[in-house]
Amino acid sequence: MIQAHAVRLFTERGYDATAVTDVAVAAGVSPMTVYRHFPTKEDLVLFDQNGRIVGERIAASSAAQPLVRRIGNALIESATALTGGAHRGNPTADERFLLARLRLMISTPALRAKHLDNQYVLQRAIVDGLGDEAVDPDTVFRAQAAASACLAAMHTAVMRWAEDDGRTDLPGLITQAFAAAFGDALFDAGHR
Repeated sequence: MIQAHAVRLFTERGYDATAVTDVAVAAGVSPMTVYRHFPTKEDLVLFDQNGRIVGERIAASSAAQPLVRRIGNALIESATALTGGAHRGNPTADERFLLARLRLMISTPALRAKHLDNQYVLQRAIVDGLGDEAVDPDTVFRAQAAASACLAAMHTAVMRWAEDDGRTDLPGLITQAFAAAFGDALFDAGHR
């Protein structure tokens, strides 16, 4: 609820013109409560459960699959969860909220910089999701490289989704980006 008020105010007034106290007043809580849940102003836009969701999906995936497929499928499943499931041509409430957050990230320099930090955190969640599979330095390095490549392809899809104003299916765009980057043998863009 706090994050929803923050994104709304940042969108209406501008990120830099909106103080955390403004968010607290709109949400009907104290500024201390806001900071307890969101330690920085940037977190009001960037915070989500994506890293946890992706890590859990990777941990649950079969180690027999190629690593890039495991990571890619986890990212696609996470995008499906974040957008609320099936896409019907018009953005759902979840998609509109995600789109508003994305637009703020794109248009606000402080958020773009913090977004890069979040990419590193997501990469770490991916490697951590592998658990005991990624204990030696060479395996960790390969996992980090695969995660970075998947995250770059996903970023391209997310930017396209923002350009399309959320009218396209985000998980489908991510699948297409993975198929373009890694080949149709790993990611069939026609079937998720």
